[in-house]
Amino acid sequence: MKLDFEEMIQDALNLNVSRAAIIDVADIKFSNELRQMCKQNMCGSYKSNWMCPPAIGPLSELKEKVLKYKQGLVIQTIHPLEDSFDIEGMEEAQKLHRKIFKNILDSIKEKYKFDNVLPLSAGACDICSECGYVHGKDCYFPEKAISSVEAYGINAMALVTSCGFPYNNGQNTVSYVGLILFDI
Repeated sequence: MKLDFEEMIQDALNLNVSRAAIIDVADIKFSNELRQMCKQNMCGSYKSNWMCPPAIGPLSELKEKVLKYKQGLVIQTIHPLEDSFDIEGMEEAQKLHRKIFKNILDSIKEKYKFDNVLPLSAGACDICSECGYVHGKDCYFPEKAISSVEAYGINAMALVTSCGFPYNNGQNTVSYVGLILFDI
């Protein structure tokens, strides 16, 4: 199948992302330090979500999984905030980012009929109000669960800058990143 990357980028832009680009998976930069940040549990999802460390698995396995793909669609959403301490605004922006990301993912799956995709978004999977992990149960929706770019050890700053996007998009804004890996 001949894939028109410009059309895929335009499709994403039409679904309200701020920026979109195609990246060769070989150009993705990984960082072991990101797992150390996860252990600090700043987001509250460490040891409480199947799509986060340590449940998601070791970085070596995740990197191997990523490198099985050839290309990926990188998206970035940019959201205004009242000020740099607007935590509520950041949370709302992340919810909007996830909605946009899911719409793009659904669109790509429908339009391009890839046999296999690996979606990675921002933050811990939030499909369930409480992850089965905390109760010692299997993931309730493994076919819908989405991990984060960082949980896979992917350096989000390097990812967006390799696409020519700024990582910081100005005062009183927050930006979120997503990556949908696919094979042609």
